[in-house]
Amino acid sequence: MKYWLFKSEPDEYSIDDLAAERGQVGRWDGIRNYQARNFLRDAVEEGDAVLYYHSACKVPAVVGTAEVVRAAYADPAQFDPECKYFDPKASGDKPRWYCVDIRFASRFARPVPLAEIKQNPALAEMVLVKQGRLSIQPVTAREWKTLVELGEM
Repeated sequence: MKYWLFKSEPDEYSIDDLAAERGQVGRWDGIRNYQARNFLRDAVEEGDAVLYYHSACKVPAVVGTAEVVRAAYADPAQFDPECKYFDPKASGDKPRWYCVDIRFASRFARPVPLAEIKQNPALAEMVLVKQGRLSIQPVTAREWKTLVELGEM
């Protein structure tokens, strides 16, 4: 099992939105960054654990966890001309963009804000701290454990 941090703007798709989905399972789609796409396509697997991060909001923070329940498949939004994620260069036999399905696992007792993450020596090497804008990023087992412990305090 691998560990990941997935970022979402809470006004687009919050952890509460995921928890409200049928079966608490939702599609993680709309990724249009090649490095993040490559992680989804090539490395994220069913059973992997996800830290759910609210970004582009007043207090960006890790707010809970999820689990990958379906590995990468072609993001259907790339084929829909009515969708903001439409990509005219994508085709059914040559998709450019991928998504995964995740299941809600837990909401933290308290969000772990980015400011706190940046001040914690155990988290100083996180991709989130070093390369903040990436929407899908790997997390080490130690970083996962630290963040889950902080969120459950």
